[in-house]
Amino acid sequence: MKLLPDLWFPRRGAGVGVLTLLCCWTVGSLAVVSAADPLDWTYWRGPNGDGISQETGLVDDWDPKGGEGSNVAWKRDDLGGRSTPIVMNGRLYTLVRAEPETRREGEKVVCVDVKTGETLWENRFNVWLSDVPDTRVGWSSVVGDPETGNVYALGVCGYFQCINGETGETIWDYPLHEQFGLLSTYGGRTNFPIIVDDQVLISGVIIGWGEMARPTDRYISFDKRTGEVVWFAGTRPLPEDTTYSGAALSVIDGVKTLVFGSGDGAVWAFQPRTGKPMWNCDISMRGLNVSPTIVDGVIYTGHSEENIGITAMGTVIAINGHEAKGNITDSDKVMWRQDELMVGRSSPIAIGDRLYCFDDRAKLFILDRKTGEVLFERISLKDRMMRASPVYADGKLYVLTANGRWHILKPDQEEGVVTLSDGSIRQAEFHASPVVSHGAVYVQSTEGLYCLVDPEKTPGTTPAPEQPQESPVTEDPQPAQLQIIPAEVLLKPGETQKFRARVFNSRGQLLKELNDSDVEFSVQGPGQIAADGTYQAPAESNHVASYVTVKSGELTSKARLRIVPTLPWKFTFDELDDVPITWVGARYRHVLRNVDGSKAMVKITTIPKGTRSRAWMGHPDLHDYTIQADVKGARTNDQLPDIGLIAQGYTLDLMGNAQKLQIRTWDPQLRMARDVDFAWEEDKWYTIKFQASVEERSDAEGKPRKIAVLKGKVWPRGEAEPEAWSVEAIDESPQTVGSPGLFGNAKVAELYLDNIEVYPNQ
Repeated sequence: MKLLPDLWFPRRGAGVGVLTLLCCWTVGSLAVVSAADPLDWTYWRGPNGDGISQETGLVDDWDPKGGEGSNVAWKRDDLGGRSTPIVMNGRLYTLVRAEPETRREGEKVVCVDVKTGETLWENRFNVWLSDVPDTRVGWSSVVGDPETGNVYALGVCGYFQCINGETGETIWDYPLHEQFGLLSTYGGRTNFPIIVDDQVLISGVIIGWGEMARPTDRYISFDKRTGEVVWFAGTRPLPEDTTYSGAALSVIDGVKTLVFGSGDGAVWAFQPRTGKPMWNCDISMRGLNVSPTIVDGVIYTGHSEENIGITAMGTVIAINGHEAKGNITDSDKVMWRQDELMVGRSSPIAIGDRLYCFDDRAKLFILDRKTGEVLFERISLKDRMMRASPVYADGKLYVLTANGRWHILKPDQEEGVVTLSDGSIRQAEFHASPVVSHGAVYVQSTEGLYCLVDPEKTPGTTPAPEQPQESPVTEDPQPAQLQIIPAEVLLKPGETQKFRARVFNSRGQLLKELNDSDVEFSVQGPGQIAADGTYQAPAESNHVASYVTVKSGELTSKARLRIVPTLPWKFTFDELDDVPITWVGARYRHVLRNVDGSKAMVKITTIPKGTRSRAWMGHPDLHDYTIQADVKGARTNDQLPDIGLIAQGYTLDLMGNAQKLQIRTWDPQLRMARDVDFAWEEDKWYTIKFQASVEERSDAEGKPRKIAVLKGKVWPRGEAEPEAWSVEAIDESPQTVGSPGLFGNAKVAELYLDNIEVYPNQ
């Protein structure tokens, strides 16, 4: 490993005039707080959210082989991946695979020293109950918060955590899939968290409970310090896709605005502090993966899917965000569009009066930013695929293509671009975007992480252009929106939760936190709430939901609560009219129906976006329990369904067409999976039983370590339970907690469940 001699870090307290000027920037579309280092790269698209850096003195070429005289300051061969790193406080953070191609494989956030490349800490976690293949681990990128020094990371399965940036310790976390129903698919597309004031926002297709049971691309906002849910907001139900369109944050007409591409094929704008939708523009039949670029209130984005109303695929579009309201699809807010440009992965970048668009086949198109006229087209990057977004810094474009090619291009008025240098890395792929910070360019490929510095150059900066500021709160002092916090809670019987309220103006600016005397609380459903907002769940309760409403004047806001009792549970469905409301991901996908003389839970084949799915029944911190159910599968066109139970992060799957019984935790990877042949028949009831436990055993050196022990069995209903387990598995990288749940694949034939029980291990 080669040490980096002179990264440019302004000393605190030295050069006060220069440093103060830098800290007062409003860079791009994100206001830099005074405590932040203006040369840090805390969001995957940079401090300004548009892929542009003001730094100078950067590399003009690159020899990936390194060696004496090379501009490769250091390289980490063991930190290859697809996640765009961030840089904050002299540290680089990235998401990568952990212990790849082993029985312990998972995911981890790694923190390294930017000067040396040496690891400072790792935060490792499992991938569980996900359809993501191992090669797509680390799809998201972490985000850094300069105010607290914390970083926030979304794992590919939906595990979301706040991490102390100094120590690597987890401060708070959520399994978003188990607790809220975030969908994790084979495509691996997971989104990017973003910091807005005192909140951290993350999005995904969520199949929740109650009125949120239908799949919808939704944002969840958390208090960045405590993890409390601040708000939920969604686009339209039943989107075609999950997406990886990172949000862009800007100020338009004096209003802080969050703009993103949604799974429903539209560009949306929300108020980021309240989640209030502002406007949307439909541009595709499928989900949008490109992260928008915003310049002077104009949004530039694209896609490479089916267009609405025409047969041509793909488009690049410019949307005037000024005074936009409601659905603006057919309005004059669409300034221009260039159809048949397949810009569906890499975000466009605006330089001067030109828009640089890299299509999915690694061809560069340069458009007039005001008119959309194509000035230069199909400039080849000597590759056939591109996912990474470009970065513009020091008068150069740093561009990476999917099959291991890199380019450093200089925009040119006459020729479009001039190639300063290019090359390729054998057996490497580039999915992550370049990063610029403190005189260095960081590049992450699937075969390594590079830090590039030109030792012959002196790093510097150029002034950032002025950007619009939020209108003063004094211009709009009237209360217009009420917000109750937390917006969603999962409780046990007898527990309490304190609610509070704050009020915002019409622009989504905070006016004040409200005192208890300023508001009135009420509850709909079980439980009681005091005048000070303290909710008391009933001491004894089944699986029920309640809603707490806060009222101030004519304004109201509602919070959702699930009350889920401790084990044991039993569900026969005979006394119910619907699937229990508290089950995440269940109601939309299942119905209750009379089957063989009694009510049973049925997963039907005609549910859009939900025939193969998981559902969760309760608290994600449960462990050492058994789940049991009676199950039956129909046969359609010689096809059988798959029917499974979930315990503590593991699935026991009665596989129809394969005629096997399998224990697993991560579907495509099968790192610890075990299966046995098991012949079963259609239209015949079976009892299936699955036990999960955490045990402590000694390793080869005699040191104690925890493992997960999983056991499953199946037998015809009504017959004596066999003494022996049908299949057993051990996980050396154990998932030690997890909600009980259900797995089902009804794409080809219906499946039926009855007499579901969950109880502590005997």
